[in-house]
Amino acid sequence: MITIFHWQHASKTLDRVLPEALPSLRADILAKDDVVWIDLDQPTADEEQAVFDSFFHPHTLTIEDIVRLRREPDALPHLPKVEEFPDYLFVIVNPLTRQFLDVFEKSKFDAAAPDQTLTQLSAVLTHDILITHHAARLECIDQVRAYIGRHQAQIERGPDYVFHLILDNTVDEFAGVLDRVESSLDDLESVIVGKPAPSFFLHLLRLKRQIIVLRKTLIAEREVLVRLSRGEFELVNAREMVYYRNVYDHLVRFTELIENSREMASDLMQIYLSAQANHLNQIMKLLTMISTIVLPMTLISGIYGMNFDRLLPTKENSFGFEITLGMMAVSGAVSLGVFWWRRWL
Repeated sequence: MITIFHWQHASKTLDRVLPEALPSLRADILAKDDVVWIDLDQPTADEEQAVFDSFFHPHTLTIEDIVRLRREPDALPHLPKVEEFPDYLFVIVNPLTRQFLDVFEKSKFDAAAPDQTLTQLSAVLTHDILITHHAARLECIDQVRAYIGRHQAQIERGPDYVFHLILDNTVDEFAGVLDRVESSLDDLESVIVGKPAPSFFLHLLRLKRQIIVLRKTLIAEREVLVRLSRGEFELVNAREMVYYRNVYDHLVRFTELIENSREMASDLMQIYLSAQANHLNQIMKLLTMISTIVLPMTLISGIYGMNFDRLLPTKENSFGFEITLGMMAVSGAVSLGVFWWRRWL
């Protein structure tokens, strides 16, 4: 689906334009200094061709990166990056998928597979055009659409400002997720003190995998924002850099939070494995003590089970059986006494 917002500088109005008007819209933009935002939401190949052939012509490598998820639905999204071309700026970020957010809202943070956590949002910016492309519907795009609908004049500030709004909503989605990660780790920490169920380790492992995916994305997006906010690109107006720096500050804080969560998850795994190893050592210790106690009894019963009457005088004694049992009990008591004296019990 193609959604086109056209801000007309002369009349100060915002219009929704049909895709059929794209060829003529390009000439109007150049002549009138208007601003256009084209959003490609789960587009078909024909819709992509209508934008990238008839309206704007990015580099072939840019198109390959943009359409990759449509051509390869099972592929992982491209990591965040920013590239400058002679007449446009190309940016890729990784927003959270709607599927992940739906699972997240049901308090099942680790139920989603890591490859379903993130998707790809591609953006092409010029002085007067913003083209966004995503293979799945995104909450951050819907929020910016609603904002532009309420505050139409804001789009006059240019594509760089509109893209800042998208980035801001994209990054803010991580805030609730990171809070849930921290809360989940705190819950797991309280469970590990007791006797965790066998499924505890798998739960912790899935959570750590999600943390690693989020950490990789946040670090890459932080590098993109630091380049956008320091005046490296002419297509980002100096007036808008302060807004990009604000988004960068959020990413720095979120990166620190996810780093702390990763370290805490690793510590919990080490604690759990150490506790399991200690528990196994206690079991082996108990079994060894039982074997040590029973060993002298086995020796005595083995000796008295031999058929040498001359060497076993108690065999003819009417209390021979009781005497043998007493010897076994004494050997067991001596073993227990030694364990107690060595403080092994």
